Amino acid sequence: MSLKNLINSQNIKLEDSFYEDIEVFIELLKKWGKVHNLSGRLDETSIYENILDSLYPLLFIEKFESFADIGTGAGYPGLILALAQKEKKAYLIEPRAKRVAFLNFVKASLGLKNLTILQKRAENVEDLKVDLITSRAVTNTKLLLDITKNMQKPITSYLFYKGSMLENELLEAKLNNYKIVSKDERNYLYIKGKECC
Repeated sequence: MSLKNLINSQNIKLEDSFYEDIEVFIELLKKWGKVHNLSGRLDETSIYENILDSLYPLLFIEKFESFADIGTGAGYPGLILALAQKEKKAYLIEPRAKRVAFLNFVKASLGLKNLTILQKRAENVEDLKVDLITSRAVTNTKLLLDITKNMQKPITSYLFYKGSMLENELLEAKLNNYKIVSKDERNYLYIKGKECC
């Protein structure tokens, strides 16, 4: 199945320009990934799964104008969300130089004006406040909430891409108002702004 059909099958509607951009991203990821070890699996099926995984929350999260993705790595989910939502201000926060070089190369290749890439650890980011903070497979929920407090506004929401350990993390983080959407092996933890921390 083509990537477009795969995404459409989930009722995710995206502009044609997204599919042109994502082809460039996939090509660059395969080239850079072999040399720089950016991502675990570089076969097309795995890349498509990662892209769909990144996009799936667009079906249930509320509108936002800006977001920061913590530990973007090879681009999941932050770069993919930035491609799908070009009218939103996107900040990709990634401490590792090789990955930052790759993200900057993709940004330049696609002329992405909505994208800012910061080579920093989340806790060292200053003067940045966003509507939504995303993260996939970086660290546990409690620590993620702690290290991103500096980027939080009163209305900031959180979207964390989680696996099977989520239940234990929720107990540790002592969250009250949140929603979990599960799909296959993935648990998406969505913490709505004004109700967090």
